[in-house]
Amino acid sequence: MTENTLVEIDNPAPHVRRITLNRPEKRNALSNALRGAIVDALIAADKDKEVYVMILRGAGKCFSAGYDLGGGSGYGEGENELPWYTAGGDGHWPRHVTEGWMKIWELQKPVIAQVHGYCLAGGSELATCCDLVYVAQDVQMGYPAVRFGVPDNHFHAWFVGMRKAMEMMLTGDSLDGEECVRLGWANDCFPEDKLEAAVLSMAVRIAQMPQDLVQLNKRVVHRQMEVMGLHTGIRLGSELCALGTHQKSMHEFLAKASESGLKAALNDRDGKFGDYRTDRND
Repeated sequence: MTENTLVEIDNPAPHVRRITLNRPEKRNALSNALRGAIVDALIAADKDKEVYVMILRGAGKCFSAGYDLGGGSGYGEGENELPWYTAGGDGHWPRHVTEGWMKIWELQKPVIAQVHGYCLAGGSELATCCDLVYVAQDVQMGYPAVRFGVPDNHFHAWFVGMRKAMEMMLTGDSLDGEECVRLGWANDCFPEDKLEAAVLSMAVRIAQMPQDLVQLNKRVVHRQMEVMGLHTGIRLGSELCALGTHQKSMHEFLAKASESGLKAALNDRDGKFGDYRTDRND
């Protein structure tokens, strides 16, 4: 196994590459540097002729609690430098992150998301853009950031249906593992202690298939979704996210975070709902 400060990479079975988000102390909050490390690791695996399928998971208590609201997703130098170029202008951030996660669709090899614990906001966007999603029964998949803004990636109506998507967008409420499967966001759910073995078994099963056909058949599904308008809809949604950044509620939340700290702002946002712990980023 190789390791750096942001992702762990190992090969748990022949032709299977596993990439683990490695910021457990931050609930794998998606800083710019971590986002870049994830995409770089996926591209490296896609180029590796010995890799047939990839697994993406999170270290510690959850998959990812979302974008790093504590300073790791800014615009600047070093740690805060954006990991890939996106054309500027209003709406730059939602277009930037959507462009990044949608790169997974264009990889030739399948990517499996292994999801446990919190899978919130940007974390839910990352998992959604993987080709297969398997979850723990106690997962919380949601977008609490709708309580102060507009999502970057509007996947919800496509994957959970209009009514549940509307409910999630109007409340910020989350889905558990069984709901994720029943509504179509995830393939299957398992007790957390069984999840890793189940995901690895599926990865090995895919690795036994003729790989030239796997690569074409991955595109078969994605191209049909694109023809139905999924990719266009998500890109249009990023423009609505840009409008959200100009709303009074967003400015009030950011002012609260600046004056009292992020934890206080999140407590104020979520306290009345009693559903998310506010000592972790989302």
